[in-house]
Parts: sequence; C-alpha cells; structure tokens
Amino acid sequence: MEELPTEDDPQPKLDPASLRMTAANALIRRRRTIKPADMQDKPVENLHLATILENANSAPTHGKTEPWRFTVFSGDGRQRVADFLPALYKKSTSEEDFRQDKFEKLGKQPLMAPVVIAICMKRQAIEKIPEIEEIEAVACAVQNMHLTASALGLAAFWSTPPIVYSDEMRIWLGLESEKDKCLGFFYLGWPREDFEWPESTRGGIAEKVTFIHN
Repeated sequence: MEELPTEDDPQPKLDPASLRMTAANALIRRRRTIKPADMQDKPVENLHLATILENANSAPTHGKTEPWRFTVFSGDGRQRVADFLPALYKKSTSEEDFRQDKFEKLGKQPLMAPVVIAICMKRQAIEKIPEIEEIEAVACAVQNMHLTASALGLAAFWSTPPIVYSDEMRIWLGLESEKDKCLGFFYLGWPREDFEWPESTRGGIAEKVTFIHN
C-alpha cells in the first residue's frame, strides 16, 4: 500500500521504476557534444575509462557479432594520431580542396584531449549480418560511451572526418580485413573549469513522428 504524504514529508514517494525513469531521462537529455578545445589537460582515470568501454560492450548486436573494436591512445600515444591524421589528409586531398586550417586542426585536436579512441567495426567473416547492421551496432556502442561519459561529468566528441573511412586509416589501425572499417575518433576529457554545459537545441519531436492507428 502506497504511503500517504505527511506534513514532514509532503512529497509523495516515487516507486523504483519512476526513479529509474527519471534518472534515465536526465542522463539522455543531458548528453552533449563537447569538443577537445573545451577540454582541460587533466588525466581520465583508468576506472572511468574502463567503465566507459565496458558499457560500450553492452550495446545491442544482431547475431551477437559484437563488431565494435577500440584502439585507445593516451599520453604520448596521442602523438601518433596527431602525426598521422594531418599527413593522411594532405596525401589524400587535392591541392584545390586542401585547407590549411583543417590540416592544422587534425594535428592539434588529438593533443587537446587526454584520451583519443579509434572507433572501428570488425566485419563478420561469413557476412551473414548486413554491414549496415554492424555499423548500427557500433553506433549504439558509441552512444553508450557518450552517455556514460556524461554521467561521469566528462566531455566527449565523436569526430568523423572523411579520411577515417579510407583504406590507409584501416591499415594504420591494424584492421585485418578489407571489410573492416574505422568509423571515427572519440575524444574524451574533463571540460574546462569555466565551461558551461550547453543547453539542448533539438527541435520538437512532434515534427519527426508519424502515428498510424489503423
């Protein structure tokens, strides 16, 4: 039987399901993209990183293929990314399309975030599961990572410059099959102390849903 509010406790008590729903709503709606320029030079604890990766591993996966693969760069290891990304951009971009600001940004960003994680998709050898569903599974894993980072108060940014989809990137990351793919880099760190968490700018859901009743 539900307890009635008292004068000392005027608010009705929430049942466990309502509490879980409230927490889930708050976490999902709090998640934001926060770029490396707004991160501070403060290490991400191994326990936090392990939790983020473990939650990624709980993503839904058709056929239980678990196609997500991650390469984590931290400390001096970030320099490898900072060297390779601009070099690949310069090599693969025509002189007409080349932009100096992009070239410089690709070299700076990995050193501005304490942790850089290469997001990869390992293709099922027998290819029973459609590739798009494997990519979708990896995207779900990244969402789990982003939500966990937000819950911990960490800033996170999934970056997908066109060069990440190239064979050169796949080979550089040591992905074995030509069917494997890099799907971007996940930048992780603590937001600057003076950083203000952004408000949502989403449009209303009513414009994006169609109901069919019969």
